[in-house]
Amino acid sequence: MAAKRKPLPFEPERQPRAGATAKAGTTARSGSKAQPRGSQVIPPAVANRMARRIGVATGVPSVLGMGVFIGSYLLVSRGILDVPPVVTLASSGGLFLLGVLGLSYGVLSASWEQEPGTLLGTEQIGTNIARMKASIKAIRQGSGSGA
Repeated sequence: MAAKRKPLPFEPERQPRAGATAKAGTTARSGSKAQPRGSQVIPPAVANRMARRIGVATGVPSVLGMGVFIGSYLLVSRGILDVPPVVTLASSGGLFLLGVLGLSYGVLSASWEQEPGTLLGTEQIGTNIARMKASIKAIRQGSGSGA
């Protein structure tokens, strides 16, 4: 039989098999699912807010990045303008990079409160970065305790 190992931080905890006892790190509550200590769930309203912001902040630059290829092709094939390939590549690459940055912006600009916040959500970025740092610090302190 294989030796038991401690699960990695990114691995989901396995549910105990029927008849097996629950692991020490989980708490069984009457009427609710057993959850690992310290696990947090993102509220559905916040998750939807994040998804909308990510969709816009990532989708728009990505579509524009693909549009650069189409526009460049049309300009060159119809003889309207001779666009150097390096310009097409650099502009589409810049837009795709902006789309990648949109992922972080979408997550960090979403309000975790009941009210949705402002349209751009720039006031939430500092608050959410502070929350993220505190969470990382708590995780590091918890894993450094040895158990």
